[in-house]
Amino acid sequence: MSLKHSYTLISPFYDAALTAATRAQRARSLAGLPSTPARVLLSGVGTGLDLPLLPQQHSYTGIDLTHAMLRRAMPRAAQLDFCCVQGDAQRLPFADRSFDHVILHLILAVLPNPFACLEETARVLVPGGSVLIFDKFLQTGQWAPLRRLVNPMVRRVATRLDVVFEELLDKTPQLVMESDQPALAAGWFRLIRLKRV
Repeated sequence: MSLKHSYTLISPFYDAALTAATRAQRARSLAGLPSTPARVLLSGVGTGLDLPLLPQQHSYTGIDLTHAMLRRAMPRAAQLDFCCVQGDAQRLPFADRSFDHVILHLILAVLPNPFACLEETARVLVPGGSVLIFDKFLQTGQWAPLRRLVNPMVRRVATRLDVVFEELLDKTPQLVMESDQPALAAGWFRLIRLKRV
């Protein structure tokens, strides 16, 4: 089953599963946006769970692979300068240096090629811009046998359980770590802030 097909099927249930569990951590991450107006990309915007938490002074673009997710996101953007685009976060349809900041919430561990997403994020980001990440990652060298055992099945339907963030960052020298904080599930979920050099 393709990622596009599986997320079209789960879009009606996505909010019920994630809203309450992730709202506080999303808000913590989004507090990292600056107060001065900027161009912000929400890569993998999904059903728009971040949208009600965003400050109004910025210009936002949300991209997602599925029309079903974007259709659910649009009503949540009513008070924002928001444009939605159907497309692939691994091959962004935007010019180099199009955005001042990029939000990657619960997307890197979903994609078949998270490195391509992070590389594309660096490409469309201006020097000095930031990347705000909220997602689940294995620690470097972490064995996590149960997660690795069920990963081949789970990744076909919804998400990967085997992504090591440091391995992605090592391959993307344009991005440097500014902060890394545990968020949920004893640090399995993390809040990460990167800067484009």
